[in-house]
Amino acid sequence: MAKNGFISAMDSMPWIVKLILCIPALDIVWAIYRIVKGATEGKILTLVIGILWIIPGAVICWIIDLVCTIIFGKPTIFA
Repeated sequence: MAKNGFISAMDSMPWIVKLILCIPALDIVWAIYRIVKGATEGKILTLVIGILWIIPGAVICWIIDLVCTIIFGKPTIFA
């Protein structure tokens, strides 16, 4: 299946921008990324995790995104 324009744009961003988007207030962007990716690729688990990531993402899940971005270059857990 072809990638969505939003997914392609997020994947092609520089590493430092992805890292900045991992801070608590901006981590909602990665939740939206998961929702869009789950919806376009038909992955129900990714879609549900993306929806659930919105609230806890601001509290604790941003740390997971931060660590994954530092190690792998983008959030990879449930994405």
